[in-house]
Order: sequence, then C-alpha cells, then structure tokens
Amino acid sequence: MWTVSQVSAKRRTQVRDLAAAHAQNSAVRTVAVVGNKPLEPSADRAAAVDGCDLVVRVNGFRLDDPGSAATYGRRADVVFFNRALRATPWFFDDYQDRVYLMVEPGRLHWEPDLVPSWWPADLGQVHVDNEDLTIPLSEDLGLDSRAEGLWATTGTMAAWWARTTFPDAELVLAGYSFVDDPDQTSWRHASGDDCIVGPEHRIALESRLFRRWAEAGRTAIWP
Repeated sequence: MWTVSQVSAKRRTQVRDLAAAHAQNSAVRTVAVVGNKPLEPSADRAAAVDGCDLVVRVNGFRLDDPGSAATYGRRADVVFFNRALRATPWFFDDYQDRVYLMVEPGRLHWEPDLVPSWWPADLGQVHVDNEDLTIPLSEDLGLDSRAEGLWATTGTMAAWWARTTFPDAELVLAGYSFVDDPDQTSWRHASGDDCIVGPEHRIALESRLFRRWAEAGRTAIWP
C-alpha cells in the first residue's frame, strides 16, 4: 500500500522526468524561469535565458521574434499556466514540442474542473496536484491556502518548482516585477493589457522569498 507522501513523490518524479526530456541537456544543470514584466532589450539577459538547459515560461509569455532585439529569449521548454490564461501570440506556438503544466490552486475552494474550449484539444496539459506545489509553497511563504484562500502567483509557483525539482541546478530568474516593487497593486505585461494583482496573492512575501534564494546562492535574478 502506497502512502500519500509516496504517491506525491512519484507524481513529482514523473513531472520532473517529463520536463527533463524536453531540456537541451537532460542532466538539467541550469534552469531559467521567466516572468512577464516588460523588459528592455538585453542581449546578455536573453543569452543567459536561452543558454540554460531548461527554460520555463509563465502564462501569457512573450518570446523574441526573428529580427527583433534580443530581450526575452526565444526558447520555451516548459509552460506554467492556469485557467485564467490570457494567451499571447507565442503561447500556443510549437505547443506539441513543450510541456504545459497547469496549476489549480482555485480547485481548493471554488474553481470548477473545466478546460476552456478554445484551447487546442491535443494540448496535453499536465494538471499539477496542489499537494505537490500549492500547499508546500504556501507553507514556505507562511500562507494557509486551505483556510484563507491565499496562494502564490503562477510565476512564483514556476520558480519554486524549478528550484525544488532540480535542487542542484543554477537558477536564472528574469521578468519578475515584484522583486523591486513588492507593493504594486497591478501588473504590467510584456504582451497584453494590464490587470490587478489578485487578492489571493501576497507578492511582498514572494519578493522576500526570491531575495532569500539569491542570498543563499545558485540563484541569479536579472533586471
């Protein structure tokens, strides 16, 4: 008889192996996770992102198009997203060559188990169990996702997953506005309209988490 923790560990291992199979180097010694704040062109940043073994993007992400100034990078191996997705022109491009990991913190309370009809029928998204991601990350942040209906942003979920799934890898983080602006009440996006910071988030706690990672080593945060 399997225990709950053994089942959770097996799920996490399966997701890790699936992600590693899409990496440029299956050993995964470097991982980039890119959020969606607007960025100024930087060839060095784009090269740091695309030079990683595994590149993770979030929700309505943006990629550099051929001929455009190097800014965000051009790779997307793993995509973290949720049902409230605002898809950008890059989100479904080459989707059959990526891993799509759907986070579902709202399922702890109110979110129905429905998939929007406008997504590709063969997207093949993997639904990430809250016990494997939402709950332990919330504990790291000092939040109670079950009782309070509070949880991390999808971007922080992606970064926490990368750091805990590949604990020996060097982590490259870029495109996270809350690192320098933890009191903001709205998001600006690299592509698409602005929106409010959801009331379920406590981004000041996420900012402090990222800074702790940077201070501890193996994590570089690009402006």
